[in-house]
Amino acid sequence: MRASRLLSVLLTLQTRGQVTAQELADELEVSVRTVYRDIESLSAAGIPVYAERGPAGGYRLLDGFRTKINGLTADEADSLMLTGLPGPAAELGLGAVVASAQLKLMAGLAPELRERAARAGERFHLDTVGWYHAAENSPHLADAANAVWHGRRIRITYRRWGGKVSPRVVEPYGLVLKAGVWYLVARAVEAAPAAGPGESGQSGEPRRAERTYRIGRILELEALDESFERDPAFALADYWAAWSEEFETNLYTVPAMVRLSPRARAAVGTLFGALRERVVAETASAPDDAGWVRAVLPLESVQFGALDLLRLGPEAEVLGPPELRRIIEEYARSVVAMYASSPGAEPAPAVESAGPGGPAADA
Repeated sequence: MRASRLLSVLLTLQTRGQVTAQELADELEVSVRTVYRDIESLSAAGIPVYAERGPAGGYRLLDGFRTKINGLTADEADSLMLTGLPGPAAELGLGAVVASAQLKLMAGLAPELRERAARAGERFHLDTVGWYHAAENSPHLADAANAVWHGRRIRITYRRWGGKVSPRVVEPYGLVLKAGVWYLVARAVEAAPAAGPGESGQSGEPRRAERTYRIGRILELEALDESFERDPAFALADYWAAWSEEFETNLYTVPAMVRLSPRARAAVGTLFGALRERVVAETASAPDDAGWVRAVLPLESVQFGALDLLRLGPEAEVLGPPELRRIIEEYARSVVAMYASSPGAEPAPAVESAGPGGPAADA
């Protein structure tokens, strides 16, 4: 335990420069007296740590001193956050750099810690691709990542969900990997239209808005020799959490009233996801004598919702809206007619449907 704390003190001094004893004590959750003893131990071991006295003083390392860990190149240091994700790192074009950084980190560890790190790698594996899905083809991912890192504008040709293709210039703020799919978060740079009555602004002024683009839908990408000033208040993780919640909420716009058997109720989270599970839990009635409950299940549309609910078979009954109940009834009649006839016979006409949808980010 003490060896781990001494290493933490050393790395804190190396990464932050001058640190007071109280700051170290607060960060390590020990007493100031313990910090004094740790500093003495480091000094006795030959680590050139010294104290700066006075109100603005503290402990610091001798200028130029570095531990063995600092054999990393700039690119290797940039890639440290991806050392546990070799697949995504390779997709970003950083596979070899990440592997090199990991080797140097391992070499800088004491034998016992190096063994523990290797053991963790043997026992834990992170697979970012969803079940029954291959990684999406994203030929422009590495170029997008390069533009994100260097703060350069890019011109992209983007295919929206409905098939419409349009060019645009964007300021790339970050990349997000979600269930094996890469997304670009960027601010679109557009020419604002001339101001109308009661509006402010002048024609040709840039109009910026954060948007999300699915990398696999970028048909062309051109790096521009134009830098941009990144908004210091922008937080990628916060933006993504808010955008994801808004996307899911806006996706399911049809509330269906359903009766669910105990088996169907237990399967809602697995089949329909956490968002719809939460709505069902909040709206579920008390179970009847047979254990069935009434609840609201949000659906993307009547057509897609019918296909969703058919996955529950006889374990769910649609009470409304009437159009949804009618479509499911027609599906059921068609299925009964098909299986009542001889195998291979001409089936009854299928109910017209737009087909199942899937999440995609379009700006």
